[in-house]
Amino acid sequence: MTQRYLVTGGAGYVGSVVAAHLLERGDRVTVLDDLSTGFAEAVPDGAEFIEGRVQDAAKWLDGSYDGVLHFAAFSQVGESVAKPEKYWDNNVGGSMALLAALRAAGVRKLVFSSTAATYGEPETVPITESAPTAPTSPYGASKLAVDHMIGGECAAHGLAAVSLRYFNVAGAYGSLGERHEPESHLIPLVLQVAQGRREAISVYGEDYPTPDGTCVRDYIHVADLAEAHLLALDAMSRDAVPAGEHLVCNLGNGSGFSVREVVETVRRVTGHPVPEITAARRPGDPAVLVASADAARERLGWTPSRPDLAAVVADAWAFARRRQEENA
Repeated sequence: MTQRYLVTGGAGYVGSVVAAHLLERGDRVTVLDDLSTGFAEAVPDGAEFIEGRVQDAAKWLDGSYDGVLHFAAFSQVGESVAKPEKYWDNNVGGSMALLAALRAAGVRKLVFSSTAATYGEPETVPITESAPTAPTSPYGASKLAVDHMIGGECAAHGLAAVSLRYFNVAGAYGSLGERHEPESHLIPLVLQVAQGRREAISVYGEDYPTPDGTCVRDYIHVADLAEAHLLALDAMSRDAVPAGEHLVCNLGNGSGFSVREVVETVRRVTGHPVPEITAARRPGDPAVLVASADAARERLGWTPSRPDLAAVVADAWAFARRRQEENA
């Protein structure tokens, strides 16, 4: 049966890919995005588009929707440290307004884009959902606050909700990929070096307790991530996540790749040299961040099907080259 969903932040990286997956399976999709960090051309063909803020979702959300997928948030860690008020206002205030709109409209299904930044520096790896949450930035704290808000909403008002805590999202899905301004994620930054848009990649620290001395991170393909969102909706539809429950799941491959492994993979995939500059460690960078995705597998039936780093890089490279040609 065709379902109708509101996708907040659906003109952004992850939101647009999830919206595309919903449309491909035959669902009706409305994207709500204020385009402050998203792009109108990233809204997939076939989706209705509303240019607006999530704080005003009550203007458009009504009982005709079967659920909401919430991606509308600022996500730059460094900016959140410099401008915490921006993150509290948008990420927390916007989510609070959205929950009120869901309640008023009688829409009882929500999938929330959460983050591994809620954990901070882990005590053990792989990180499970029961790990202590101690975010080290206002960004992570704002996402954790929303997770707490959702839990309270579920318990008090019968919402069914799934918070998906992403680790390092990467790759592209056809014409949809990363284009953050400024860019802060490793794979697109290294690809910029391969394109000649950046002279070298900075490697922050080479004395970590890891096999090659550089930080290790868990990379997940954005299309695998999108599939988890659809499975979360399906779980709520069949009451595997019933009204009143707030399920929190980590999304990752369960294995990690070091900074140097990423750089070497980019060299191999692109055939371009990638000069490195060794720099001092950045404060607060944990040596290893790797997810346990057991809960997502057991509760949602999700298993990532694109775990190969070279495939992730190849998709991101194809997207980066397409954009470079379009902008030439």
